[in-house]
Amino acid sequence: MKRLIIIIVLFFMAIAISPMLINEKGYILIAMGDTTIESTVVTAIIMLILVFIALIFSLKIFRGSWSIGLGTWNKLAFASRRRGLRNFNKGLAAYILDDYQQAEHLLAKAAEPSQLEQLSYILAASASEKQALPANTKHYLQLLDTYTSSLKDFGLEAVLVKVKLLISQKEYAQARAIIDEHHKHIGHDPRLLKLEIDLCLIEKRFEAAIEYLNLARKQKTLCDTVIRHWEKVAFYGAFSALITTKNNEALHQYWQKLAGKIKQREEVLFAYCRVLGENNISEPLNNILAPALKKDASDDFLHRLQFLPIKKPDALIVLVQKHLHKEPTSAKWLSCLGHLALAGQQWGMAEKAFNSLLHIQNNELSNADLKACAQAKAAQGNHQNAYELLARLN
Repeated sequence: MKRLIIIIVLFFMAIAISPMLINEKGYILIAMGDTTIESTVVTAIIMLILVFIALIFSLKIFRGSWSIGLGTWNKLAFASRRRGLRNFNKGLAAYILDDYQQAEHLLAKAAEPSQLEQLSYILAASASEKQALPANTKHYLQLLDTYTSSLKDFGLEAVLVKVKLLISQKEYAQARAIIDEHHKHIGHDPRLLKLEIDLCLIEKRFEAAIEYLNLARKQKTLCDTVIRHWEKVAFYGAFSALITTKNNEALHQYWQKLAGKIKQREEVLFAYCRVLGENNISEPLNNILAPALKKDASDDFLHRLQFLPIKKPDALIVLVQKHLHKEPTSAKWLSCLGHLALAGQQWGMAEKAFNSLLHIQNNELSNADLKACAQAKAAQGNHQNAYELLARLN
């Protein structure tokens, strides 16, 4: 406001003074080459004042316009990213709410505008994987490959998710390459160790999986059920590979070299016994099982014994009968006798054991016992009773 008043005062002063200078006009001559500009002093002063006033007004207007222009440009420039972030947040919420179709659509749409390409594509891949859309999952993983997968920019958690998705898509070579790239973290992160063991089992690298099991047992976050499953698959695979590619002696030597505490683990023991049974190596099989049957074996041990392919169980049957002499009504030993007799194709002994068990348990048998009893009856030609037993299966 002060500037405007000063400008107005100067303007009127110029108007007031100019008549006084009429008699002493003075001249100004400007020559540039062949061009000359001639004017009176009064006219030049008035023109300079007017130009000065116009310049001030122009600067005032231009500065306001520039301020408005910056705000508008900022809104226009970041509008796309704001929309991308909104879509990302909506997609993330949909993922949490198990609306995977909507989550996949929004996250894929938000990837580039939100500048969260890595996280958006990996979540979109996960959402499509949960919808059983392997083509979409593969597409998002390919897009993800265009961005860096270093821990610094990507984070180990995202690497883990990517490996898990690749394994689910049976892209084992790519999963192996990523795990090997981050191999030094296996000993420090149980999640990566878990994926490593899973992948080793898929690749049938059983020896490597067994080595990692030693490390897995030290991890408090890995539950015993998972470790037991790994032991079952890894040792069965290793034992089978030895006897297939080499011979019985190589299998025996490998077993002997195992630490005592490893041999005592039931998953390892039964994996070895299964391989022995499948290859008709009866004597070593009976020798391994006999110590447990001499003692009061657990219900779980006897239950698992039912499913071993024991072709010559006579020595084991003798041990079970000794228990039944002491406890004729023991349900667990009657069931064990019935299954061992069935494995040895001693149909009459098996049927008698299961009939005694039926009487003791008021006609109630487990599904495994019902099937075994029905098989023993059918083998002796008693098909009607066998059908009646199978009809009682739960």
